[in-house]
Amino acid sequence: MTSPARRFAGSLILVVWVVVWIFFATAIGDVVVASKSGWVQFGYFVVAGLAWVAPAAVLVRWMYRPVDRRDE
Repeated sequence: MTSPARRFAGSLILVVWVVVWIFFATAIGDVVVASKSGWVQFGYFVVAGLAWVAPAAVLVRWMYRPVDRRDE
């Protein structure tokens, strides 16, 4: 896959991933965590708000990896 194609595909995947992550994190927070104390809610949303970064970092690393000429 060429570098521009990889970046385009990765960008689309990243946008979809973040939207899906927001939906599920908010739904879980609303159903499970809403009845808990304020500190539990705060902790959940801090973790949920930052946990998407690790998979996104792997994807971005793949997007900007040098193209191996054997793959083309």
